[in-house]
Amino acid sequence: MEREELVGRVKEIIALGRAGDQDGATNGYGALFADPRFVAARVEDQRQALRMFVLAKRHGAMPPAVVEVHRAALVPLTELVSLHNEPEDYEMLGVCHLAIGNEAAAANLFREGLTLERARNAASDLCGRLMTRVSAL
Repeated sequence: MEREELVGRVKEIIALGRAGDQDGATNGYGALFADPRFVAARVEDQRQALRMFVLAKRHGAMPPAVVEVHRAALVPLTELVSLHNEPEDYEMLGVCHLAIGNEAAAANLFREGLTLERARNAASDLCGRLMTRVSAL
């Protein structure tokens, strides 16, 4: 997927959310993550789009459609983790596993991300978030 197309789709999704169409925004993210061309986009662009959905603040129980988008995000995030071994990717993949009810996998991913981030910068915000996520499980 070309960068311009990806940016355009994300802008459309954000516009839907801001207009109050949360279902439309959720469906937009689901379609984006399920698009086989998404994993061919620049890694930084993939991460940004995934971050906007996966790490969004949510309150209350997740609607089934949101859980399904987390499930769709598993594919590109698993690819990112296997290719780039970045702590933030582990966090996002762990959040997705948590959303679909796989707490054991989420805990393992959070721990692995924490190990990597501690080696890089034990005082980082990411390290703090991962410690919080590990202790919550």
